[in-house]
Amino acid sequence: QVQLVESGGGLVQAGGSLRLSCAASGRAFSSYHMGWFRQAPGKEREFVATISLSGGVTLYADSVKGRFTISRDNAKNTVYLQMNSLKPEDTAIYYCAAGRIFRVEIRSYDYWGQGTQVTVSS
Repeated sequence: QVQLVESGGGLVQAGGSLRLSCAASGRAFSSYHMGWFRQAPGKEREFVATISLSGGVTLYADSVKGRFTISRDNAKNTVYLQMNSLKPEDTAIYYCAAGRIFRVEIRSYDYWGQGTQVTVSS
């Protein structure tokens, strides 16, 4: 079992930055690929970014590529999402997730946090 707790969300103006954190407890954090997903009002949950076990490989959704950076610190059991040049369309609840398979599909992830709200004003 892995417990995930996100933090760092909030209200920011367009063009601003936020850094999300996801702290993990339970089984070995370094045994899980970690992902960030988001869900906007009235829309389905979508992939944002994922990072491999050691952090050596990352994947991003086209909509955030070049603006968001995912990273992890296995010594601190934490994964981060640095979000720069934020746009109103980035407004959503952001979730972190842990999984055994390095994929972008939601079904590949076994454990999920409760989410943190990010609101970008225009």
